[in-house]
Amino acid sequence: MGQTSSRKAGKGGKSKRSKSKGSRKKTKKPVSEVDILSPAAMLNAYYISHNAAACLEFRGFNWPDSPKKKGKKGK
Repeated sequence: MGQTSSRKAGKGGKSKRSKSKGSRKKTKKPVSEVDILSPAAMLNAYYISHNAAACLEFRGFNWPDSPKKKGKKGK
């Protein structure tokens, strides 16, 4: 039972970290253009869409006067 702790008495075990960690500037990754007609995208659309209108809606091409979907209410 003669093991010593690495913590110093009276410090509360808090680590010494820099507080300016959140002020670092993050570099933005260049956004590559996505081909919605690529084989991988078409396979995904095949499995998630029921028809052509649903496929277009998932891809962001909604009908002009379509009713908006309502969100689920939490209990």
